[in-house]
Amino acid sequence: MTVYFIGAGPGAADLITLRGLRRLQTAPVCLYAGSLVPRELLDSCPPGTRLVDTANLTLDEIVAELLAAHRDGLDVARLHSGDPSVFSAVAEQMRRLDGLGVPYEVVPGVPAFAAAAAALGRELTVPGVGQTIILTRTAARATPMPEGEDLTTLGASGATMVLHLAVQRIDEVVAELLPSYGGDCPVAVVARASRADEVILRGTLADIGEQVRAAGIRRTAVIVVGRVLSATQFPDSHLYSVERERTCGGS
Repeated sequence: MTVYFIGAGPGAADLITLRGLRRLQTAPVCLYAGSLVPRELLDSCPPGTRLVDTANLTLDEIVAELLAAHRDGLDVARLHSGDPSVFSAVAEQMRRLDGLGVPYEVVPGVPAFAAAAAALGRELTVPGVGQTIILTRTAARATPMPEGEDLTTLGASGATMVLHLAVQRIDEVVAELLPSYGGDCPVAVVARASRADEVILRGTLADIGEQVRAAGIRRTAVIVVGRVLSATQFPDSHLYSVERERTCGGS
């Protein structure tokens, strides 16, 4: 028996990996993260699968479901939105399973920030403009941020910043980033990335708050801040440069 922590992707049902889909198609138990996981994915479960929506469950209740499946010798597909490595609350589940001796495997998924970048048609690491991406969030109604990880401190680098779980505090986000990035810094907000009802807002730190309020975006959105969003004049990557030394393989 194995618990498979599966990244279900950012929203579109066809953005799950082949490995994740295969695990889902054979697991007799499936725990999924409520409205964050596409309902279409549940149609891939085998007939008779025990489906458990974890949206209103506590950690103890979720672990109890996993432990019950373990005792019955049943594999579990534990679907999480996006990728399990980022803001997924998987770490505490794995810690509990380690203590209980329950085996598990993590199956990566497409993260929300990657889906947002795709929707924007932008590379987030542009030569000569930005080569660093900070993935972070804010602390409202969530676990407090560790010391030194506030937006003012992180923003001092000027690196491209991607914020999850922060759109409800867009005015506070803007206020904290303005000193480092300036009011003319490009910003994009992508809500429900990859879904049929996806919404894309493009602006600057000076006007993005007004756009978010006008659009009524309150959740399931990613905020991207950085000069890479509008970069047009930049050097070509060294990867394909004629000056790069290449070696030819073969026998």
